[in-house]
Amino acid sequence: MKFYTIAVITVLFVALTAFITINAEGINKPQEGVGINWMTFEQAVKLNAKKPKKMIIDVYTDWCGWCKVMDKQTFSDPIIIEYVNANYYAVKLNAEMTDKLTFQGADYEFVVTNPANNKGYHAFAAKLLDGKLSYPSTVVLDEQYGRIGLVPGFLRPEQFDQMLKYYGGNHNKTTPYEEFTKNYKSPYGQ
Repeated sequence: MKFYTIAVITVLFVALTAFITINAEGINKPQEGVGINWMTFEQAVKLNAKKPKKMIIDVYTDWCGWCKVMDKQTFSDPIIIEYVNANYYAVKLNAEMTDKLTFQGADYEFVVTNPANNKGYHAFAAKLLDGKLSYPSTVVLDEQYGRIGLVPGFLRPEQFDQMLKYYGGNHNKTTPYEEFTKNYKSPYGQ
């Protein structure tokens, strides 16, 4: 019985370390080719100080059904994974987290809207979404943390890919989105 328990623990440990690696900055990253390299906002800011990159922020909640569908369908798509990891710092931001977040000299905290059940929202999520708390929402920041994109709602992989390439290729600086979509070459064959 003792051998069996040790064997099970060893197998679980090996499987976990094969899935997750920790880099020099202490950021939990999926193994290359496994998934999007999600990180916290603070981790992305720290990396951006060393190597500037755009940031894609998935604003979600634990109870949001469409957020879970987006995780399963869009964020697990190999085309999306490859492009995000190469061109963006990817942030998962729980819009109901209770941790304090400090950014550019301002503190953002959880705001209680219903004291009876401690429901509310995080002030940083509200700032990113202009107070329109809709989940999921995708926010795109440029290398200087200016918001260049805000897309509320579920996005299928082909929609997300189009949006990623619009901002990732800096097309937003010269081309209206509608015009970009007319010339967009989808890797999904559409």
